[in-house]
Amino acid sequence: MQRVLLTDHIADAAVHVFDDYPGVEAHRIGTPTHAELLEMIADYDAIIVRSPTRVTADVIEAGRRLKFIGRAGVGVDNIDVYAAARRNVVVMNSPGANTVSTAEHTIAVMLAVARHLPRAHASLVAGRWERGEFRGMELCGKTLGVIGLGRVGREVARRMAAFEMRVLGADPFVSAEAAAAAHAQLVPLEVLIAESDWITVHVPLAADTMGLIGAAKIARMKDGVVIVNCARGDVVDEHALADALEAGKVAAVGLDVFAQEPPGRHRLFSHPRSVFTPHIAAATAEAQLRVATDIARAVADALSGKGVRDAIGPPGP
Repeated sequence: MQRVLLTDHIADAAVHVFDDYPGVEAHRIGTPTHAELLEMIADYDAIIVRSPTRVTADVIEAGRRLKFIGRAGVGVDNIDVYAAARRNVVVMNSPGANTVSTAEHTIAVMLAVARHLPRAHASLVAGRWERGEFRGMELCGKTLGVIGLGRVGREVARRMAAFEMRVLGADPFVSAEAAAAAHAQLVPLEVLIAESDWITVHVPLAADTMGLIGAAKIARMKDGVVIVNCARGDVVDEHALADALEAGKVAAVGLDVFAQEPPGRHRLFSHPRSVFTPHIAAATAEAQLRVATDIARAVADALSGKGVRDAIGPPGP
C-alpha cells in the first residue's frame, strides 16, 4: 500500500479521489510544524501541500520513501525543487485550476483601486456621506500592460479588452499570434513599461523575476501609473514601490502578495489610494476544489503507474 500525506486542510474532495485507487491510501492533516513534518514524512510515498507547508531539503532527505510532491496550486516556491531533483523526487503542480479565480481577483483589485471602493465603503458605514472625496477613474481607453502572458495573464488580457482597454503584453515565451488570440499586442518589456497606464504582473517567482519591477523600471513608467501584483510578492521591489508612491510617480497600487507573508505593519499601507488583500486571489470555493482534486488525481495516477503530468523541474541557469 502506497501512502499520501495531504496537508494544509486540502478540500475533502481530494481525499475521496483516492477511493478510486485501491493501492493508494491518503491521510489528511492541517499544516504541520517543520519538526512534525520531518518526523512523519518518512512513512509516505507522496505529499500534497498548499502554500503554508514548506517542503525543504531536509524534509525531502527525511522522506526515504518519497517519490512525488504535489502542489495544490501553481507556485512551487515553498518546495525545494533542487533538492527534489537531486533525490529523483518528482514535483507536480495544478497549473490551470485557479486561473479564472486569479484573473477575476486581479480585475476586482483594479476596479477597487480605480473607484476607491474600500475607502468609500468604510466612509459610508462609518456614517459619513462624502461623495466628493472619491472621484475615480475609468479603465476604458487606458493602456494596460500585462507582464507575463501565461494562463492568468491571458485571461486578464481577454477580460480587460472587453473593458475597451488597449492591452500590451510582454512575455519572452509567447508568440505574437498567441498574444493576439488573447487580445493583447506583444511588445518588448521596455515598451510596455513606458506606454502603460496600468501594469499588472503575472510571472512566477524565479531567479530572473526576483525584483523584476524595481526602481529603474518604475522610473521609466508614466507618471501616475497604477501597479497591480497578484502573482508573487518578490517580483516587485516593495521599497522602490513605496518610494514611488510617496513621490507621486505611482498613483496607486493593488497588491495581493507580499515579499514577507504575513507582512505585518507595512510601509505601503499608509497610502490610502491603494488596495491590499491577504493573498486570496485563488481563494474561491471553485478554485480550491479544482486544485485539490486535480493534484490528488495526478499524484494517484503517478503512484499507480499511469504516468506523470505537470511535472516541475528546477529552473535552468
